Amino acid sequence: MAQLYPLIEPYEQGLMDVGHGHQVYWEECGNPQGKPALVIHGGPGSGATPGWRRYFDPDRYRLFLFDQRGCGRSTPHAGDTNLALEANTTSDLLADIEQLRELRRVEQWLLFGGSWGVTLGLAYAEMHPNRVSEAIFFSITAGTRKEFDWITRHAGRFFPEAWESFRDGVPVADRDGDLADAYARLLASPNPGVREKAARDWCAWEAAHVAIRTGQRPPARYEDPRFRLAFARIVTHYWRHNCWMDGVDLIGGASKLADIPAILVHGRLDVSGPPDLAWQLSRMWCCSKLTLLDDAGHSAGELGMTETLLRATDKFAG
Repeated sequence: MAQLYPLIEPYEQGLMDVGHGHQVYWEECGNPQGKPALVIHGGPGSGATPGWRRYFDPDRYRLFLFDQRGCGRSTPHAGDTNLALEANTTSDLLADIEQLRELRRVEQWLLFGGSWGVTLGLAYAEMHPNRVSEAIFFSITAGTRKEFDWITRHAGRFFPEAWESFRDGVPVADRDGDLADAYARLLASPNPGVREKAARDWCAWEAAHVAIRTGQRPPARYEDPRFRLAFARIVTHYWRHNCWMDGVDLIGGASKLADIPAILVHGRLDVSGPPDLAWQLSRMWCCSKLTLLDDAGHSAGELGMTETLLRATDKFAG
């Protein structure tokens, strides 16, 4: 396993008022004179954990992290109220990124993201290509209905027992329909017991399809009831609405990014998101270089993934 950089603390942080009652948490760490880089966390709803700071040389990077609406240290929190899902769309998150860039007076920054962070990062880069210096994306996703159907239904072919439990977590009448939509309704129930069971069931399936090795334990964050509820609510909120990206082709749109160097990393054993999408993105993005890791799955801590990401941030540090 590669040696991550030491954990550092932010030298600036705050809550950014983005309207509609939302306050988005942000932090800045590393070298104030360093190369600007933005971490875009996954989920949606995972939050920007301190561990992401360790992928960047603190002497060479001016690093920004933020918690997307409804999760982490942002308020309101979806683990506390369903109101956190109001004014919480992909367009809202893209506007938040631009507002943060302007607030911190950044001309251009490197984008670093995995999974949903790739989808949001691609959308931002295609909307504001002149604001992006480079990109490092891993575990590639593009926010399509096909991907959501894969995760909620077809990936069950690899984990049939776990998927059956996941499917059976919704009422019988909903089991042949949109499972994200069915779970979203359960997670909005006035009955706290119904909400808690739905959150547990959703996160249990999330842990199952990400884990590809015997004895691989679910992330510790799934033991936190507030995190479980927020994560499940936000993911299902986005997926039931197709991430508000109907008609948007992020893979095809990558042709707009011809002048932006990118390093793409994906595991061949990624059940959550098979590698064909990463391959398609690399073919459309002429300045990108794709590394397919033979023994890796979906998470950044997979075999070879950490080392490859560290080499990427070092390469672009200048």
